[in-house]
Amino acid sequence: MRKIIDFNEGWKFKKAAEATFAPVTLPHTWNAKDGQDGGDDYYRDECQYIKRFKLEEFDPETQDAFMDFGAINDHAKIYLNGELLGEHKGGYSRQRYLLNPFFKLGKENEIMVRVTNRPDNSLYPQSADFTFYGGIYREVGLIIVPKNHFDLAFWGSKGLKCVPLVDGEKGTILIQAFPVKQDAEVKVALLDHEGKVVAEGNNGETLEIENVHLWNGLEDPYLYTARAQIIENGAPVDEVSDRVGFRYFKADPKLGFFLNGRPYPLRGVSRHQDRAGKGNAISHEDHEQDVNLILECGANTIRLAHYQHNDSFYDLCDEKGLVVWSEIPYISKHRNEADDNALQQMKELVYQTYNHPCIVFRGLSNEITMKKCDKKDRLTTHKTLNAFVKKEDPHRLSITAGFVMIGDNNPLNFVGDTFAFNFYFGWYAPFTWLNSVRFWWFHLLHGKTAFGLSEYGAEAMTNLHSEHPRRMDNSEEYAGIYHEKLLKIIEKRPYLLCTYVWNMFDFGADGRNQGGDPGKNHKGLVTFDRKIKKDPFYIYQAYWTKAPMLHLCGSRYVNRVKGKTLVKAYTNLPEVEFFLDGKSLGKVAVKDHVAKIKVTFQKDIDVSVKAEGLEESIHIHAVKKKDPSYENHSGSSYSWEKKKAVDAGREVRIDEESK
Repeated sequence: MRKIIDFNEGWKFKKAAEATFAPVTLPHTWNAKDGQDGGDDYYRDECQYIKRFKLEEFDPETQDAFMDFGAINDHAKIYLNGELLGEHKGGYSRQRYLLNPFFKLGKENEIMVRVTNRPDNSLYPQSADFTFYGGIYREVGLIIVPKNHFDLAFWGSKGLKCVPLVDGEKGTILIQAFPVKQDAEVKVALLDHEGKVVAEGNNGETLEIENVHLWNGLEDPYLYTARAQIIENGAPVDEVSDRVGFRYFKADPKLGFFLNGRPYPLRGVSRHQDRAGKGNAISHEDHEQDVNLILECGANTIRLAHYQHNDSFYDLCDEKGLVVWSEIPYISKHRNEADDNALQQMKELVYQTYNHPCIVFRGLSNEITMKKCDKKDRLTTHKTLNAFVKKEDPHRLSITAGFVMIGDNNPLNFVGDTFAFNFYFGWYAPFTWLNSVRFWWFHLLHGKTAFGLSEYGAEAMTNLHSEHPRRMDNSEEYAGIYHEKLLKIIEKRPYLLCTYVWNMFDFGADGRNQGGDPGKNHKGLVTFDRKIKKDPFYIYQAYWTKAPMLHLCGSRYVNRVKGKTLVKAYTNLPEVEFFLDGKSLGKVAVKDHVAKIKVTFQKDIDVSVKAEGLEESIHIHAVKKKDPSYENHSGSSYSWEKKKAVDAGREVRIDEESK
C-alpha cells in the first residue's frame, strides 16, 4: 500500500545572489514581509531550496516515489541529484515529480527547487492588485507507491474521478479510477458518513444509492466517501479515496440560485489566502480560522479569488456546506503568449478539485477587459477555456467576473453559463445607487441570463474615523454606511444569482499606500491578522444569521468632538434600547437591521445598547477638536485609487469595451 511521508522539515534556502543557505521549514515564502510593506519593490527573482535525504525502505525496482508539492510560486524547476525532473509554470496548483530515474539507492540524495517569481508574460497572473509571494508556500510530501498504483502524474490529480448525480430519491455515482496498468483489477465502493459500504462494483461502473442523503449546504453538508482499490492476488495493493456529495442546483434568471430544488440565495465573501507576517505560507489552522470567521458572519458561499486555493480549504468548505466559486488567475490583462498557461491552469484546477461537492462555479476570468488587447483573441481564449470546462466538468456552472466598465452586450458576458459584475459604485466611483441602475438595466436587456455581483467593497481602516464620513476617506464609519446601502440593494433583488463582498480579509498588495498602512488592501471585513472584526462585519451577521445578535458600532472611535454624535447598532432583532451612563434613552425600532440615535455630550460618556438579554457598550472621550490621528494623512489613498479607476476606465474606453 502507498506511504506518504511529511517532507516539510530540513530544507535550506537562499536567494540567487547569496553565497550560503539558511535553514527553513516549509511552507515558506521569501516575501512574507517585503510583499506587504508597500513600495511595490518586493523581491522578485530566483531563489533556491535544497533538502538532502535518504530513503531506507524504498525499492525503485518494485516501487515508485513522487515528490508532491502543494504549490510553488510561480516558475519552478525541480532537480534530483543535479538532474532535471521537470518544470512548472503557475503558482497555485499541485505538481508531482517521479524520483526513480535519478534516485541513488542506499545513498544520500539531494532535491533542489529553483523557483522565481520574476515578471513573465507567458504565465498568469502578471497584472493584479495583490502580491505574488514567491516560494514553496504549501506543504510538501513524498509519496511511495507500488509499481501497480493509481496514476499520480496526471495533472497533479488524485487519479480518481467521481460523478454523483441525483434522480428523485435515488443517487447514482460513476467512480472512475485510473491505474497506471490498464489491465489492473480495480474495485470501487461508496461508503456513507459512518464508513459503511452502501454500494460497490467494478471500476467505471455506475452505482445506485436508494434514499440518497443530499449535501444540503450549511444545513446538512452530508459527505460520502468514494474508494477505489487495486487488487492483486485477492488483496488491495494501492488505494485512493475522496469524499463526495450528492446535490443538484440551477441558476434561474428571475429567482436566483436553487440548491436541491429550493431557493438558496448565494450571499457571501471573497477570500485571498495570505496573512500578515506570513504571506501565503499559512497553516491548516489558519485555513480553519478563516472558514470559521466566514461562517460567523453568516455567509453561505465563498469566491476563492483569484487562483486555485489549498486543497485542504476546499475540504473544509465541503465539510461546512459552503458553496464555492473557484477560478484561475486569468486576470486584468489578456496576453496571447500566455494562452497555453491559462488552459494549463484551468486543467489543473478542474482535474485536482473535481470531486469537491462545494464547488459550483468555475471562473473563466476576472476583469479581463481592464487593459487594452486584441478583443478577438481574448474572446477565442474564453471560448477555449469554457469548452474545456463544459467538456470535462459539465455538471458545474462556468462564469466570468466582468470589470465595471464592460458593456452590457459584450460577448464575453455570454461565453460561460452565467456572468457576474465587479461593481464599486460608492467607492472608486460616486453614487452607490448606480449599482441599482446597472442591475436593473442588465436584467432588462438580458432577462434570460442569470447573473450576479462578484465584487463590491470599500476600504475600512480601524484607526480612521469620522463623524461625517465620505467616500474614499477609508474610515470605518464610511464602510459601514456603504455596506448598509449595498445590502439593501441586494436584498431587493432576488434574481441576483450570487453576491460576494470584496473582501473577507485585508490582504497584501505591495503597490498600495493608503491611510498610513502601505502594502495592503483594507477592504476586508476582518483585519489582515484576523484579530479585529470591523463594524461592517456585523451588518452582514445581522442580515445573514438567525441566532439573536447585537453589535454597537464605534468602539474604536473613542475621541469625539463635544456636542452631538451618532450612535449606531447592528442587529437582527426588531427593537433595541439605548442607555447613556446607565440611564435609558428609550427604545428604538430597528430598520434594515440598523438602530440609530443621536447623543448629546459635553464630557466623557458610556453608551450601551440592550435587547433580549444581549448588551454592548462603548466609551466616548469628549475632546474640543477632531483627533488628527483619525484622518487619512498619507495623501496617497485618494489619488492612487482615483488614478487606478481613471486609468482603467480610459484603457477600456480606448478599447471600445463600453460600447
